Amino acid sequence: MLFIETDSPPPFYQESLTPAKRKQLDKWFIGNRSQRYYLKRFEQFDQQGYLSPKWHWAAFFITFPWLLYRKRYMDAIVYSVAGWSFIQLNVALVLVAFEFVAMSYVPDAYQMATRIGIAAVIWLFWSFMVARWTDAYYYRMARREIADAINDYPRDEAAQKAHLQREGGVSLFGLALGFGFFAFSLLVIKVQFLPIIAKPKANEVLFDAYDIAKNAQNRVALIYQQTGQCPVNLPLSTEQQQIRMHVDTQAAGVTETDCAVVATIQNVTFPIRYLNEQTLVFYHIPDSDNWDCTSSLNKKQAPKNCIAD
Repeated sequence: MLFIETDSPPPFYQESLTPAKRKQLDKWFIGNRSQRYYLKRFEQFDQQGYLSPKWHWAAFFITFPWLLYRKRYMDAIVYSVAGWSFIQLNVALVLVAFEFVAMSYVPDAYQMATRIGIAAVIWLFWSFMVARWTDAYYYRMARREIADAINDYPRDEAAQKAHLQREGGVSLFGLALGFGFFAFSLLVIKVQFLPIIAKPKANEVLFDAYDIAKNAQNRVALIYQQTGQCPVNLPLSTEQQQIRMHVDTQAAGVTETDCAVVATIQNVTFPIRYLNEQTLVFYHIPDSDNWDCTSSLNKKQAPKNCIAD
């Protein structure tokens, strides 16, 4: 799509056709959807005698579904294989170069956002280039199919119409297939790739939560041992911290206790937002010096010491 001839006259242009006949053939190829828009573009290319960049919003946002919608099936396959591979190669090369040259100057908190931003800029640049040449590409396809129809059926107008309607027009099935592919890709990213990023982040947050809560429990246990009372008003954290803690004489999920340290995870962002409001509870067992632990986390995520037998 990006390597279109800009020769004069445009490729496959049939000079022998009258304007009325050319317009009729264009209508058969374009179909009823967006016919006025494409007829205007085709007329512009015909009048200027060469192909030039225009802007196409659908190609900018949804190139692959648009190609399938306009029955450019083989071109859609080529675009998805060659085009996306080209984007991925450029993203990889730029990221590797940036990693060695400049990533050390970026704070750790912004490094992942920087990588995503670099990939997004490259993708947007590619989308921008595709959108500029999509109308010229579709014009070229129309002129090629019209040339084939005239060559194959020089005197059979009905056959020309059937050929152009078969090769042109739109396909709602193709459009649905394109969006279905996007949905499948998002599902694969969610199921296969997000966990690769999320698991280390989740483990880091859970380790910090356990460590902070355990230290707080040791502090509370010392005060309890010295005073014989649960220090329910003891300040342990602030609302701005990632782990919010408080001391109470009872806790959710604990049947018997007279003192508990409740640690609640908060302020964590994508892709581990599901950890927000999960809790670790260290609680004192009455009439003993023992403290136990429980958690709202599932068995795979909860610390071993906080899993009920």
